[in-house]
Amino acid sequence: MVQNHDSGSGTFTSLVTGAVIGAAGLAWWLLNEADRRRRIGGQKAMLYVPRMQDGSEVYESSDNGQLEERVEKLNAEIARVRAQLEGLGTND
Repeated sequence: MVQNHDSGSGTFTSLVTGAVIGAAGLAWWLLNEADRRRRIGGQKAMLYVPRMQDGSEVYESSDNGQLEERVEKLNAEIARVRAQLEGLGTND
């Protein structure tokens, strides 16, 4: 009868040990997953940083007319600078 009691105690100890190891494994996996998501989020955020710094990002809510107007102004300035450079090239 004593052996039966020891066997039940050993089984219970094994069960508790398995539960503790399982909980530790789950906690480790959850921490790794949270760290991985944090790193990926940081990397995604870095994709947008350069565009935000130089002001070249285009918002989807912006008016297409404003965008076209900006493009026309830029093209006009490019043409003006090109004409100045061609003028400098012919003066020499």
